[in-house]
Amino acid sequence: MSRIARQKSSTGYYHVILRGVAKQIIFEDRSDRFFFINIMKKYITASGQSLVCYCLMENHVHLLIYDRTDAISLVMQKIGGCYSMYFNNKYDRTGHLFQNRFLSEVVENDRYLVTVFRYILNNPSKAGICAASEYEWSSYGLYGGRDGFIDTSEIERIIGGPDAYESFIAASNEDDCLEYTGYIHDDQWVERRIREILGVVSGNEVKAYDKKRRNAAISQLRSGGLTIKQIERHTGISRGVIQKLR
Repeated sequence: MSRIARQKSSTGYYHVILRGVAKQIIFEDRSDRFFFINIMKKYITASGQSLVCYCLMENHVHLLIYDRTDAISLVMQKIGGCYSMYFNNKYDRTGHLFQNRFLSEVVENDRYLVTVFRYILNNPSKAGICAASEYEWSSYGLYGGRDGFIDTSEIERIIGGPDAYESFIAASNEDDCLEYTGYIHDDQWVERRIREILGVVSGNEVKAYDKKRRNAAISQLRSGGLTIKQIERHTGISRGVIQKLR
């Protein structure tokens, strides 16, 4: 069966996800992450492209790439191939490390550009790891970069300087972008997070709370990294109620 052609962006901006095969962990230690960042810098700058932001999670990677040369597939192939060889040699494994082709979506306007930008940097927060500003393995601290590798000039034009940037990333939002459906997003993870956060056996218990307690519980779940859809599905509380709470 032939592959579906990858959609081409009219602006040159792409949101890219590189996934470990079968949810394989692709970063075992700090040196693995440093190696990946270095090869990204090597191949992206050599191709004449630039990276607006990145976030390395345990078993997948999010990138926002500006592709000036229409070579995104070749660049991702080089990055994936080089890192796979490194990882397999280091950990004495064979076979594919990444799952099929990389995922990508086009970014066609300013509004979606900043949405994807914030979504990528907030991945650690959504996963319940830490705030975006505290995560070591993203480009959060590189805002204002102009080194040919990280270039946030277009984002700065839209949202402003460092103060506006910090407020924008930290603002409550319902950003909905191309998502990696890894283990941190499955139902078991959601149920475990609800038990950890609220100390309940099941999310369905929240429906029986009085209004004040219910609203406080929903706010805790949202702060704990659960999406509106996850809370709705696992508590039975309507989407409209959840959306009103932060």
